Amino acid sequence: MKHSKRILLFGAGKSATVLIDYLKDQSARKNWLLIVADNNLAAVQTKLGDNPNTQAIQINIEHAGERKQLVADADIVISMMPPSLHYLIAIDCIEFSKNLLTASYTDSRIKELSSVIEEKGLLFLCEMGLDPGIDHMSAMKLIHEIEAKNGKIISFKSHCGGLVAPENDDNPWHYKISWNPRNVVLAGKAGALFKLKGESFEKPYSQIFDSKEQVKIPSLGSLSYYPNRDSLSYIELYQLKNIQTFIRTTLRYPSFISGWKKMIEWQLTDEDYIYQTKGLSIAQYYQIHFERVGLNDQISSFKNIANKDEYAASLIKQFEFLGLNDQQTILPFDKGSAADILQFILENKLALKPGEKDMVVMLHELEYLIGDELHRIKSSLVTIGSDEQRTAMAKTVGLPLGIAAVLILEGKIKEKGLHIPIKPTIYLPVMEALENESIRFTETHY
Repeated sequence: MKHSKRILLFGAGKSATVLIDYLKDQSARKNWLLIVADNNLAAVQTKLGDNPNTQAIQINIEHAGERKQLVADADIVISMMPPSLHYLIAIDCIEFSKNLLTASYTDSRIKELSSVIEEKGLLFLCEMGLDPGIDHMSAMKLIHEIEAKNGKIISFKSHCGGLVAPENDDNPWHYKISWNPRNVVLAGKAGALFKLKGESFEKPYSQIFDSKEQVKIPSLGSLSYYPNRDSLSYIELYQLKNIQTFIRTTLRYPSFISGWKKMIEWQLTDEDYIYQTKGLSIAQYYQIHFERVGLNDQISSFKNIANKDEYAASLIKQFEFLGLNDQQTILPFDKGSAADILQFILENKLALKPGEKDMVVMLHELEYLIGDELHRIKSSLVTIGSDEQRTAMAKTVGLPLGIAAVLILEGKIKEKGLHIPIKPTIYLPVMEALENESIRFTETHY
């Protein structure tokens, strides 16, 4: 059977499941071919099934010959590979004049290719997932609507978090993993830059989880947040140069924030020191680690006062849940950093079980003036996953990519050059299609 278009997707991990479902459906309807390439052939075959409009490919992404041949034959390329590998794919897309989409923050090396991308008349659309992605599109829609009313925006706060659905919230962290666990382990390591009431702030990693700020989400109650990376760089991108407050954050339940602050203080996310872990249980590792960093007395103190101190009780429950006393679970590798070991522990203890659901929450809070009159708007999104495979995270990361790819192939997005989705010509048709997939925002004006 001859197919009129060929979509090439690199990567079939957790966040690609719903993207693959969407592109399978679109390919069947339009007689296109979806090619999914990953080093784990079995995972690809499981996700594609026996759909005749699909092809599973096993690939070592760093093998240039295999990669280039696939890119050369494609009509559009989507990369769901780790961000460090996007550049290899980008170089091939330039060589063979192919449009490229990613869900990741724009790679600095790809930025250096922007003039070549434009000269060749290509579209490289980055930051096309959830955060970054849907956050940009929904924010810019609000910003442009306010500006159309001659409003002057003075405060912009954007919050987003991947959480466990309320019906499956059954642990003291109030959290389960639905995306790359390494990103959970290393969250906040880059520090944060943001602006509040006209003053710019820089927070180092050690202070990121000091935040006690909270927001209320309709139907969910209060969530806490911590500042997310470099917010200041988006002020110019969003064309809000004179804004007084601008911050992008990550949402978590309050107990997670306080627990993770201790996780950092206790050096459990450290990547430098390498432990010899062969045959160690999780509990034995904790004992060795706390002894090495001189924390045994502090841990004992927390245990001793747990029956009369609410914070200590909460903290001990959290770390007991993460295996503080677990002598049965053996670390499955011979050596690793604290971060490597924590990643294994989180995958072991905080995984979504079969049938369980996650949740994505996003909230924008804007304040603006029309003349001297102050206006406020809150725009919120709450999306619940279908199960542990078709998660809310997979929906909100994958669907914007899939929708944009289809719109580009159909000639409905015509932009050229290196972009993130902040132009109406990109975000309006994508957001309209997302609403058809039940990903929609609720606005409150006051």
